[in-house]
Amino acid sequence: MARMHSRAKGKSGSKKPVKKTQPGWVRFKGKEVELMIVKLAKEGKTSSQIGIELRDVYGIPNASQIIGKKIQALLREKELLRELPEDLLALMRKAVMVRKHLESNAQDQSAKRGLVLTESKINRLVRYYKSAKKLPADWKYDPARASLIVSE
Repeated sequence: MARMHSRAKGKSGSKKPVKKTQPGWVRFKGKEVELMIVKLAKEGKTSSQIGIELRDVYGIPNASQIIGKKIQALLREKELLRELPEDLLALMRKAVMVRKHLESNAQDQSAKRGLVLTESKINRLVRYYKSAKKLPADWKYDPARASLIVSE
């Protein structure tokens, strides 16, 4: 897939294994993994952070093979999913950090361009989430409100 704001092309990135069965060396059962995921979500971790911790700490390469559903689907089922999607929150956090940088470095032209690109990604993602009904139709991105949401 091509990059969004450059002319670069490429397909770099990790790929999931083709084999869809649970590895034999994983010692956890489905209920144990579900309990771990719920515990980590209650600690305030996002679904990607939960997946990374399961991989690095507990040695679970792919939780969805064990529990039969994705981490996000399990969190939605247990009503532990946040109201804002994780990728939108990460982009908002990045925009807030760039705005904070620009307060003290007003002449940083590359940071200004980065802010424009980041906010265009945010607006594109908001438009998608509104059409997918994951955000309310009247939700708008506001930089001042974004700084309050990110600081929580």
